Amino acid sequence: MATKVRRKTSRPQRFKVILYNDDFTPMEFVVMILEHVFGKSPAAAMQIMLQIHRSGLGIAGVYVLEVAETKVVSVHRLAEQRGYPLRAGVEKE
Repeated sequence: MATKVRRKTSRPQRFKVILYNDDFTPMEFVVMILEHVFGKSPAAAMQIMLQIHRSGLGIAGVYVLEVAETKVVSVHRLAEQRGYPLRAGVEKE
């Protein structure tokens, strides 16, 4: 009797999307980005925005690489449309 060996599928690597503080982007805009791009609740968006404001950066979400990069592009596009210098980046978890 032969036994079948199952391969264990590995989970894809996860990446953090980080938003960086600047002196020009309004807090309300950052909250809007967190709600609309990252799907955060108003309370969670406010909490993350305050963390970004106080410590210089904050984690907006954790995703697989392709999704994380897409979210960063969305943040940059929306910020540039409004004339804000808001920056985001991707970092391995």
